[in-house]
Amino acid sequence: MKILAVEDDKVAATVMRKALTRLGHDVVLAGDGEEAWSALEADAVRVIVSDWTMPRMDGLELCRRVRARTQQQYVYFILLTGHDATEENQRTAAEAGVDDFLTKPLDMTQLWTRLRVAERILRYTTQVRQLEELLPICAYCKKIRDDQNYWQQMESYINERTGSDFSHSICPDCYQRVIVPEMEKLKGGGS
Repeated sequence: MKILAVEDDKVAATVMRKALTRLGHDVVLAGDGEEAWSALEADAVRVIVSDWTMPRMDGLELCRRVRARTQQQYVYFILLTGHDATEENQRTAAEAGVDDFLTKPLDMTQLWTRLRVAERILRYTTQVRQLEELLPICAYCKKIRDDQNYWQQMESYINERTGSDFSHSICPDCYQRVIVPEMEKLKGGGS
């Protein structure tokens, strides 16, 4: 996987990059949350391993920003910290949207395990997103089935979700295939 590693301490950043590379991952390195946010905007990653305490933007604020993004693929967020893994610290991290919490110094076995879990979760979130993007549509009348199993016109379905309005017209193919023959029938029946 491509992993965004965020660490302000140069020695710890080097250790983290080597550990992640040794585990077979591509690593994008950032020195703090601001740098990580810019890197995330430029390069799609699905996993972030971030230090908690950093200058400019800490790991919790970075996680909050990641969670606030809409229409993006899910990013699995692992928070590394020198803080004790108290219930309060874990709750604070969870409320910010952190998926996993590891204490320093970095334990390779725990990191490997967490990344395996991240891979599985990301695979499932991708599958769920693909299924959610499918619209059940009637092959005959083109009505769409919504989440409550109600069939409604495509226009009203899309309007409710996007606010889009529709105007109706007839494309050139349908005009030739449907309208011209109907007009010919009307002309022939009226004479």
